[in-house]
Amino acid sequence: MAKFKQLYVCTACGATSPKWVGQCPDCHAWNTLTEEIVTATKANPRLGGYAAAAGSTVTHLAEVALTEQIRTKTHLPELDRVLGGGLVSGSVTLIGGDPGIGKSTLLLQAICKLSLGNKVLYITGEESLQQVSLRAHRLELPTEHVASLAETQVERIIEIAKQQAPKIMVVDSIQTIYTELLQSAPGSVSQVRESAALLVAFAKQTGTAIFLVGHVTKEGNLAGPRVLEHMVDCVLYFEGQNDSRYRIIRAIKNRFGAVNELGIFAMTDKGLKEISNPSAIFLSRYEQPVSGSIVMATWEGSRPMLVEIQALVNESHVGNPRRVTVGLEQNRLAMLLAVLQRHGGVATYDQDVFVNVVGGMRIMEPAADLAVALAVLSSLRNKPIPEDLIVFGEIGLAGEIRPVQSGQERLKEAAKHGFKKAIIPKANAPKGIIASLEVITVQSLNDALQNF
Repeated sequence: MAKFKQLYVCTACGATSPKWVGQCPDCHAWNTLTEEIVTATKANPRLGGYAAAAGSTVTHLAEVALTEQIRTKTHLPELDRVLGGGLVSGSVTLIGGDPGIGKSTLLLQAICKLSLGNKVLYITGEESLQQVSLRAHRLELPTEHVASLAETQVERIIEIAKQQAPKIMVVDSIQTIYTELLQSAPGSVSQVRESAALLVAFAKQTGTAIFLVGHVTKEGNLAGPRVLEHMVDCVLYFEGQNDSRYRIIRAIKNRFGAVNELGIFAMTDKGLKEISNPSAIFLSRYEQPVSGSIVMATWEGSRPMLVEIQALVNESHVGNPRRVTVGLEQNRLAMLLAVLQRHGGVATYDQDVFVNVVGGMRIMEPAADLAVALAVLSSLRNKPIPEDLIVFGEIGLAGEIRPVQSGQERLKEAAKHGFKKAIIPKANAPKGIIASLEVITVQSLNDALQNF
């Protein structure tokens, strides 16, 4: 008879403890230990690791034969962009997002299009096959060559996958999959980690490309142990606002391509459609120039993108004025306001400052500093910024304007959308003349404020 063992497992890092404690001893997260009853009933079939085989020998890297990775196109250009050009054989991709954001819809569209030239297998653990078929019919997708299976036991899934020998496989979702090696409930830390490990081992041994759908917590992070993100090759986040039809898929880990790459989609009654010109959807056109609104050129992954930044500065009636940001880092706004006062003579210590990135975008790079500073100044003075002006640049604590990467490509993107004037760091000055675009280079915050 199997002997049961009681453990407490951290939901953040997957560490185990024989007794409950308030703080995880490994990752130091608070209140993350959950009780689990586990027992091993069979020997673990994952012998030899994921990529290794029995009898492996030590080989110098210089002697390893280099072969070009052949990628399989998903026929969804924005998804291919985020993946780094397409699917790589044997890769495991984890995609997470809020409920109803479109994860299953996106993967169903991809698997149906891939089935026209590849053998595929769609595993559903949350929905019935009838529900999946109804969605595919509503989206008018080709389903004649899509093999599907409703199953939640990972050993059974792998057994059928070995018989079918698909080139691409989708598992929706990893939180519903369980292994008979453990007696804990599906979705627990142990089950998620072990089930994913078995699927990763199968992908590496057979060369099958696998998509795993993952749930997210209320904080927006992938549910389950963080070790799950280290086990897979790609981690994608599907983002979007409930009141917006646009969806953003972002790569935060990619062993076969660039990270922080973005794919833009629009949710329609026929599924997700790619946005070929994402800059256009993030720009608002006003009948007349308004104060506190400015356009900047950001760099996401491998392409430039134009986004609008809005600022609202209003008199504060409390002792501690508010500093609120949406789509930007709040601490960076506080730093920029201090630099504005010290090196620009613009005081906002008695003002509430609100900054927003239009369209639900999140800007992580410091190239937005100059745009934020000018938007705040525009709102404070109630002075509109010309609609044909674009800016970008990082602001240092000494008030200097620092250069940013890919300045030439940002300027070309601005010129393509009809902008006539640009304020940029002096170190990003273009080597040649850009048609119909007047470029003003600045070295310090004072130079930028004078041009404004």
